[in-house]
Amino acid sequence: MTPCWTAAHVRAIGADRAVAPSIGAQHVVAVAPDIDIWDAWPVQDRDGVPVVTEAGVEIWMALAAPRFDDPDERHGHARIHLIHLSDGIWSDAGPAMPDGFSPGSREWSGSAVLDDATGDVILYFTAAGRRGETAPSFEQRMFSARARLTDKTTLDQWHDLREVILPDPAHYMSTTVGGGIGTIKAWRDPAYFRDPADGSHYLLFAGSLAGSASAYNGVVGFARAPADQPDAWTLQPPLLSADGVNNELERPHMLVHDGLYYLFWSTQAHVFDPQGPVGPTGLYGMVADAVDGAWRPINGSGLLFANPADAPAQSYSWMVMPDLRVTSFIDNWGGGTARRFGGTFAPFVQLWLDGDAAGVVA
Repeated sequence: MTPCWTAAHVRAIGADRAVAPSIGAQHVVAVAPDIDIWDAWPVQDRDGVPVVTEAGVEIWMALAAPRFDDPDERHGHARIHLIHLSDGIWSDAGPAMPDGFSPGSREWSGSAVLDDATGDVILYFTAAGRRGETAPSFEQRMFSARARLTDKTTLDQWHDLREVILPDPAHYMSTTVGGGIGTIKAWRDPAYFRDPADGSHYLLFAGSLAGSASAYNGVVGFARAPADQPDAWTLQPPLLSADGVNNELERPHMLVHDGLYYLFWSTQAHVFDPQGPVGPTGLYGMVADAVDGAWRPINGSGLLFANPADAPAQSYSWMVMPDLRVTSFIDNWGGGTARRFGGTFAPFVQLWLDGDAAGVVA
């Protein structure tokens, strides 16, 4: 049976929950003058460690788009950009994939891994819509593509574009059913993980449960590949379900820390079922002794930390690194009624993990 994140877990979120440090004007430093960025991830080795060049530059990717008066418009123009992190400074290196290469009308979130067998960077990503469509659709497909990391800082020679996993209607809903931001169904955000126990490969992703009676039917889905066949993906039933609780378990990812497996995801207050308990926008997670469970909610509720109460949407799209640094982007910072979209990297948050408990390092 698929483990569940339940309404009872959400009700267990207390007033003493951990919160991320407040973001101020001094933190809102644009990556480039003409673009906003949001969801981001490093190029990692197969054990999850970010790739660092000989010059000490970390290679990252992020969704990017031109700046708009309405920041929600960015989703219809998203491209994956290559980003460099050097001495604490982020810089934009332009679109990761060449024009016309992606099969979608937009590029949404994913992950990237340096293949130790070939030296290629493998990008797993979401193609939203279809190239050439007259109006942007919310159809989502998950692809992989390979490129060479030339001079250790740029990507070139893109090849081997393939759709990595196809939806199984017995377990996962179609994404062609319509909707809008916050209500669309999910088949996106592929995140690579290699199990150190046996070398098996996994792709975790955000999905929506088939056959649900609720509009709030988010799941974490996954596919598995054998240790010696890292591209031979077999789709599995959902790893975790929030059916009846929450519509979007976004950007799920996994790491092993002190012998335990941690599954993380991001979600926002407005995608909880308003008829049930509503949790804050924050980083959530489960812990288990193995990939196959049994999964237990971290801190008894699933919430690791939330945004501050006076700035409940200041950041989003958290990703936990093996060293427990947590990246995110600055969303609506500063609180108040006026929207102030940051569109840049938030300061790293340092996480601590201790068995089934977690929090923010002061």
